[in-house]
Amino acid sequence: MGAPTVRFATSADDAFVEELQATAFGPGRFARTAFRVRERFPIDPTLSLIAEVDGTPCGSVWMTPISIGGIDGYMLGPLATHPAFRKRGAGKLLAREVSRIALERGKGSFVILVGDYDYYGPLGYVQMPEGNVQWPGPVDPKRVLLHSADPTLSVRLKGPIAAFGARRQA
Repeated sequence: MGAPTVRFATSADDAFVEELQATAFGPGRFARTAFRVRERFPIDPTLSLIAEVDGTPCGSVWMTPISIGGIDGYMLGPLATHPAFRKRGAGKLLAREVSRIALERGKGSFVILVGDYDYYGPLGYVQMPEGNVQWPGPVDPKRVLLHSADPTLSVRLKGPIAAFGARRQA
């Protein structure tokens, strides 16, 4: 079996992504706080990626443009890999690539997520200080992670999650 590759998602991937998320997260996914953020602020379809192995889709990731404290960035997730393809690097490749692409656009300064530090730490994510970000529901504060080219942003970023570009509307 080959190494995973990444490509941009198309509308032809919608059914695969829906089925993958149902398999990976089950019906409880709709109750998660991150899902509530995506209900309020739509994902950016130009930052939706699909991982493939030998031409077979095996993973997906989305990005939601948001603003925190007047600073624009993105929320990564959901990130999912089909169980038959886990432990092959597809998930980490998706996280690395979507973060790189989003930040290289120069419109957002960070990527935030709720996830395991052991998984995302090696990809450049750091833990946020507890309580800096106000979510629209409960999250484990130890799982709030940030990736940014600015090493001071993890302590400076504070406030509720708002719409991308909120600073320009103030």
